Amino acid sequence: MTEVMANEGTTNVAGPPLYELRGVTRVYSKGNVVVNALRGIDLDLARGETIALEGPSGSGKTTLLQLLGALDIPTAGQIRFGGRSLENESDKVLTEIRSKEIGFVFQQFNLIPTLTADENVAIAMVPREPSREKRAARAQELLAQVGLEHRLGHLPSRLSGGEQQRVAIARALANAPEVVIADEPTGNLDSSNAKEFMALLHDLQERFGVTIIIATHDEEVASHAQRRLRLRDGSIISDTKN
Repeated sequence: MTEVMANEGTTNVAGPPLYELRGVTRVYSKGNVVVNALRGIDLDLARGETIALEGPSGSGKTTLLQLLGALDIPTAGQIRFGGRSLENESDKVLTEIRSKEIGFVFQQFNLIPTLTADENVAIAMVPREPSREKRAARAQELLAQVGLEHRLGHLPSRLSGGEQQRVAIARALANAPEVVIADEPTGNLDSSNAKEFMALLHDLQERFGVTIIIATHDEEVASHAQRRLRLRDGSIISDTKN
């Protein structure tokens, strides 16, 4: 069995939660205006879940996604990730957590235009894997997993939008993260590619056992999640399971 498949079949929503949020608030100041982006969020997210965060602009879903991705810290309250409290960690520690334990997929793909598909995936492993040969081998394996083994040496400009998103998924999985966070990942895809993206994400979630958290406006995307959290005015107003 290859290194890429080492976590295959490990999907498990039992055991301690991956995330534990208690009384989480996030307040921003814009000039003289105070914005209460999150208002006392209490939430547990299990390992191996696929979760959709839904809500209109200004509902707080992007702020919550940033906190879950260790990109920001709360104004008050506690966020525990894998049993560790994030709110008092240093920037250095949060950066290490992001680089090694969290994978990100963005609406704009954020691929480096001067690097090929396999190089875009391999570069994500630099903080964790010193061997260039091992990085290259894993990048090729991951791209094969997302159906791009024939596009390894292509620059992003030579790839379709759906193919670029597949490279972004492979890159997000590069360091075998605990969680993959996706911010409007189908926003730049047509409906056909959006459906393929969700099918692929579900397949990889089953294989690798990774937790997937998606912020989306797309009802079709949200309907494929195991759990749907709807936010409004900084509060969770519904929490349902498909």
